Amino acid sequence: MAALIYTGITSLDGFISDETGNFDWSAPDEEVHAFVNRIERPIGTYLVGRRLYEIMSVWETMPTEGEPAVVADYADIWRSADKIVFSTTLGVVSSTRTLVERRFDPAAIGRLKAVSSKDISVGGSNLAAQALAAGLVDRVRQFLSPVIVGGGTRFLPEKVTLELDLVDEFRFSNGVVYLDYRVRGAR
Repeated sequence: MAALIYTGITSLDGFISDETGNFDWSAPDEEVHAFVNRIERPIGTYLVGRRLYEIMSVWETMPTEGEPAVVADYADIWRSADKIVFSTTLGVVSSTRTLVERRFDPAAIGRLKAVSSKDISVGGSNLAAQALAAGLVDRVRQFLSPVIVGGGTRFLPEKVTLELDLVDEFRFSNGVVYLDYRVRGAR
């Protein structure tokens, strides 16, 4: 059975973007990027909302020659994984190995977890909020950036209560702190 993992790079005050939608402050340096690559490598399927898909789809065709090795590595990780985009408006996908689902079906995600041999990532705060509320998320991984943005898109939803156990943590030289929590009662 696969684990469903929610990962995000956030401000210290818990936002994935500021009130204008800017998230430039979250761009990982090479040390953080290499760590992200290591924890993303076991992912077999990405579940994403439309907005996150549109941001991430650049990895599908982005030229990587001349880029740092961590960039080419992440492009390979993204390209080799399956993607399921949850959107009522997206017409055409711009990446391979990609399906569009019009609605989030918790039972279908539960079945996917049961049959998948590789872990599954859920991304996009709205989609993750649905997965968290449905009790489907097994792990929450957060990269806390040393910045306070004062508002914007929250990483974690309101009105969802979960008990968590810290299973890993790491401090990077640029001040970013990684926290990995297992949802209590999850595998």
